[in-house]
Amino acid sequence: MKVHLHFYAQLRDFAGVSELSLNVPETASVTDVLEKLYQLKPMMREHDKNILIGAGVDFVGRDHLLTEGEDLAIMPPVQGG
Repeated sequence: MKVHLHFYAQLRDFAGVSELSLNVPETASVTDVLEKLYQLKPMMREHDKNILIGAGVDFVGRDHLLTEGEDLAIMPPVQGG
Protein backbone atom coordinates (compact mmCIF):
# COMPACT_ATOMS: atom_id res chain seq x y z
CA MET A 1 0.00 0.00 0.00
CA LYS A 2 1.07 3.58 -0.45
CA VAL A 3 1.51 6.13 2.36
CA HIS A 4 2.46 9.78 2.06
CA LEU A 5 5.02 11.52 4.26
CA HIS A 6 5.09 15.28 4.80
CA PHE A 7 8.24 16.73 6.39
CA TYR A 8 8.27 19.86 8.56
CA ALA A 9 10.83 22.35 9.88
CA GLN A 10 14.46 21.20 9.88
CA LEU A 11 13.43 17.60 9.14
CA ARG A 12 12.38 18.80 5.68
CA ASP A 13 15.95 20.04 5.18
CA PHE A 14 17.43 16.75 6.40
CA ALA A 15 15.14 14.73 4.11
CA GLY A 16 15.88 17.01 1.16
CA VAL A 17 12.19 16.97 0.15
CA SER A 18 8.94 18.29 1.59
CA GLU A 19 6.88 15.21 0.64
CA LEU A 20 7.56 11.58 -0.17
CA SER A 21 5.33 8.61 -1.00
CA LEU A 22 6.37 5.10 0.03
CA ASN A 23 5.05 1.66 -0.78
CA VAL A 24 4.86 -0.52 2.33
CA PRO A 25 3.28 -3.89 3.18
CA GLU A 26 -0.42 -3.99 4.12
CA THR A 27 0.47 -4.67 7.77
CA ALA A 28 2.99 -1.82 8.08
CA SER A 29 3.33 0.31 11.17
CA VAL A 30 4.98 3.70 11.66
CA THR A 31 8.15 1.83 12.69
CA ASP A 32 8.20 0.05 9.31
CA VAL A 33 7.77 3.34 7.45
CA LEU A 34 10.57 4.99 9.40
CA GLU A 35 12.89 2.07 8.69
CA LYS A 36 12.17 2.37 4.96
CA LEU A 37 12.66 6.13 5.17
CA TYR A 38 16.06 5.67 6.85
CA GLN A 39 17.13 3.32 4.07
CA LEU A 40 16.28 5.99 1.48
CA LYS A 41 17.46 8.98 3.54
CA PRO A 42 20.16 7.70 5.95
CA MET A 43 20.77 11.15 7.44
CA MET A 44 17.26 11.07 8.93
CA ARG A 45 18.21 8.18 11.26
CA GLU A 46 20.42 10.55 13.26
CA HIS A 47 17.27 12.42 14.30
CA ASP A 48 15.13 9.38 15.14
CA LYS A 49 14.77 10.20 18.85
CA ASN A 50 13.47 13.68 18.00
CA ILE A 51 10.84 12.71 15.43
CA LEU A 52 7.14 13.05 16.17
CA ILE A 53 4.59 11.42 13.88
CA GLY A 54 1.16 12.81 13.17
CA ALA A 55 -1.62 10.89 11.42
CA GLY A 56 -4.62 13.05 10.66
CA VAL A 57 -4.94 15.47 13.57
CA ASP A 58 -3.41 13.16 16.20
CA PHE A 59 0.09 12.28 17.25
CA VAL A 60 0.59 8.52 16.94
CA GLY A 61 3.02 6.01 18.37
CA ARG A 62 5.41 3.98 16.35
CA ASP A 63 3.19 0.93 16.70
CA HIS A 64 0.33 2.71 14.87
CA LEU A 65 -0.86 0.49 11.99
CA LEU A 66 -1.23 2.34 8.71
CA THR A 67 -4.05 2.41 6.19
CA GLU A 68 -3.88 2.79 2.43
CA GLY A 69 -3.14 6.36 1.39
CA GLU A 70 -2.56 7.56 4.94
CA ASP A 71 -0.82 10.92 5.31
CA LEU A 72 1.88 11.09 7.97
CA ALA A 73 3.40 14.30 9.27
CA ILE A 74 7.09 13.89 10.17
CA MET A 75 8.02 16.72 12.52
CA PRO A 76 10.42 17.76 15.26
CA PRO A 77 9.23 18.18 18.85
CA VAL A 78 6.63 20.91 19.15
CA GLN A 79 7.57 23.98 21.15
CA GLY A 80 5.41 26.84 22.16
CA GLY A 81 5.72 29.98 24.10
